[in-house]
Amino acid sequence: MTDSTAFDWRSFLLKWSGEWADSLPDGEERGEGDEAARRERWLGFPPASEERIAALEERLGRRMPPSYREFLKVTDGWRHAGGFVWLLAGTEDARWHNDESGLGEMFEEDLDEDAGPEERREADIWRRGLQLDVESDVTHVLMDPEDVDEDGEWAVYTWASWRAEPPERHAGFLEFMRDMHREFHSLRAGGSDEEPVFVNDTTRELDAAVEEARLEALRGGWEGAGKALDEAKGYGRPRAAGLGDQIRRLLGETYMVYFEGLVTDPRYAPELLPPLVAEHARNTHWDDSTLMFHLRGADEDLVALACSMLGQVRDGTYRYTAAGPFGEAVERARESARWGDTDEAWRILMAAVPLWEPLGPDHLAPLGWVADPVLGPLLTPERGRELLSTARGGQAGEVPAPAAGLDEGGLAWLAEPAPVNNRTSCRFVLVEGVEPGELPGRLADGDGTVLNEPMTFREARNESSRNRSEFSSFEDRALVAVGRAGAGWSFAFDGDPAPFHRPRFVSPASAASAGTRAVVVWNGLRAWHGKPYFHLSVAQDGTEQYSFTYADGEIERSGEIPPALDPGRFFGSPEDGAGAERPVLEAVSREFGVRLPRHALVKGRLHTFTTRSWTRPPGEGEGYMVIRMHGGPVPSTDCGGIPS
Repeated sequence: MTDSTAFDWRSFLLKWSGEWADSLPDGEERGEGDEAARRERWLGFPPASEERIAALEERLGRRMPPSYREFLKVTDGWRHAGGFVWLLAGTEDARWHNDESGLGEMFEEDLDEDAGPEERREADIWRRGLQLDVESDVTHVLMDPEDVDEDGEWAVYTWASWRAEPPERHAGFLEFMRDMHREFHSLRAGGSDEEPVFVNDTTRELDAAVEEARLEALRGGWEGAGKALDEAKGYGRPRAAGLGDQIRRLLGETYMVYFEGLVTDPRYAPELLPPLVAEHARNTHWDDSTLMFHLRGADEDLVALACSMLGQVRDGTYRYTAAGPFGEAVERARESARWGDTDEAWRILMAAVPLWEPLGPDHLAPLGWVADPVLGPLLTPERGRELLSTARGGQAGEVPAPAAGLDEGGLAWLAEPAPVNNRTSCRFVLVEGVEPGELPGRLADGDGTVLNEPMTFREARNESSRNRSEFSSFEDRALVAVGRAGAGWSFAFDGDPAPFHRPRFVSPASAASAGTRAVVVWNGLRAWHGKPYFHLSVAQDGTEQYSFTYADGEIERSGEIPPALDPGRFFGSPEDGAGAERPVLEAVSREFGVRLPRHALVKGRLHTFTTRSWTRPPGEGEGYMVIRMHGGPVPSTDCGGIPS
C-alpha cells in the first residue's frame, strides 16, 4: 500500500497541471479561472494552512484521512479532476452530503431483503459521505468515513447518473486523484484534430512501457506484460488495448475484447477478425450492427471480409490457416482434433509455437484458430497460459511446463455426471482396424451416407432435424459422432439415445464387424426413464461372438463371454445399477484397449452421421406411426447491409 503521507503531491499536481495546460487549443474561450490556471500552469489554489485544516475538522467533527490532509497542504481545492468534476472541494467547501441529492432513498428502494454489505453501502454512502464535488457534470464525489483502511484512508465513491452503473469505489483520496489523472489522459488521448498533439513525459513513459510489454509478451512474460498494458490502456495509450486484448482472449476472456486499433488494420485482420467475429456469432441475440460498430473506420474490403467470415463461422465452415511451419502444424493438429484426439492436437500446435511469426509488430500470438470449429475447442485457460508463456516471434525465453491433458483415457468417465447436458445414458460402437471415415459404410443404410462437417452434438441434432422430413415411431436411427478410440480402433458415439426397448433392439455389432471385430455398448445404468440397463455385444467377421443384456434386474447372455466381462461380476441383484457402471466400463476398456475422448465429445466438434435403425423391422400386426414434414427454405441474412 502507498504511504500517502510520503507521496510527493506537489510534483504530481504540477505535472498534471502542465499536461492540462499544454493540451488546450489556442484561441479557445475559457473562463477567467481556467485561463489563469493555463497561464500559471497550476490547476490548484494556495495551500491550506494547518489552522484551516483544523477548522475544517472541527466543523465536520472528524479528522480528515491522511492523503486528503497532505493534499490540502499543497492546494486548498482542485480544478478539473478528471473530465467531469470541474471543481473539487478544499477546506471551505467540503461538507457532509446528508442525502441532499435524495439518492440514498433511491438506492435504498432498489435493495431487497438479501442485500449484502456492498449493496447496503451504495445506499448509505449518501447519508454519511463527505461531499467533495463542488462543480461537476452531474458527477458526485463522496468520501466514506466508515469505509476506512488500516492507514486511516477513507474510500472515495464516485457516481454519475449517465453512467448507469453502481458507485465506483476508489481505495482512498490518493487513489481517486490518480484515477482522475488517468481519466484526464484517456479523454485527451482521443482528442480532435483541432487540439494540440497530446505528448508529454507521461505519454512518452507509457508508450515506452507498451513497447517493452510487447517484447516481454513475445518472450513469454505475459503476466507482467498484461499489467503494463492494462496500466497504459487506462491512460488511453494507443496500441495498449489491442495488445492487451490478445492476451485476454487467449486466457479465455471475451467481454470487452475488441482488439481496438488493430482489428481494422488489414495486416492483422486475418488473425484478429476471426475471434471477434466468432464471439459475435456466439451471441445470437446481437444484431450485426454491433459487429459493424467495432469495425468502424475499416475499409470496404475489410468489412466484406468480416461479413464473409461471419457467414462461415455461423455455418461451421470457417477454416483457419497460417503461413510457414506453424501453418503446417495447424493442418496436422486439425487432423488429430477432428477425430477426437484433442490432447495430441494441442501438443502439435505447442511444438510449433516457437516457430510462429507475427503478421506485424503488434501481433502477439496466433489467434485466428480460436474461431476454427475444430481447433477452437482446444483452448482452455490453462492452455492459453501455456501458449502465452512460450517464447515466439523470434524472441527467446524459458520453456513453460506443459498444460495437463484433458482426456484421462478409458471409458470410466462415462459414469460421471455430465456437466453440460446431464447425460444419463449413451451408446457406442467400436470397430477395430478401420478409420472413422469408413464407419458410415458399416453402420448406415446404403452407400451414399457421408460424414457431416465437424459440429457439436447440439448443432448436429438441430441440423439433422432440419434435414429430416420423415419420423417413424418404430425406428431408432442414432445420430453418432465418430473418431478414434485408441490404437487401431474407431468409435461411433451417441450421447442422447432413445429409450432402450429390449424386444425390438438389434445390435449393430455384426453388420459393423465385416472383416474385423466390433463392440457395441449401450449404457443406461443411470437412465432417468425406466429401470437401469446395460448391453454389451461383440462380433467378428459378421458374426456375433458373445453378448449380454442386463435389464429389469435380470441378465440375458449368449456365447462364451470372457471372464473379465462376465456380467455376474457386476450385476448380482436387481438393485445393482449405477454402482456397477464404472467397473463394467473399466472392464470393457481394459479388455479391448479402447478409450473415448471426453473433451472432444463434451466440448469439441466431431464428424457425425445417422446410422441405420437399431431396431428390428416391425412384425406382422405391429402398429407404428410415421410423420412426414414439409418446410420451406431458410431465408438468408445480411451483415452490415452486405448479403451474407
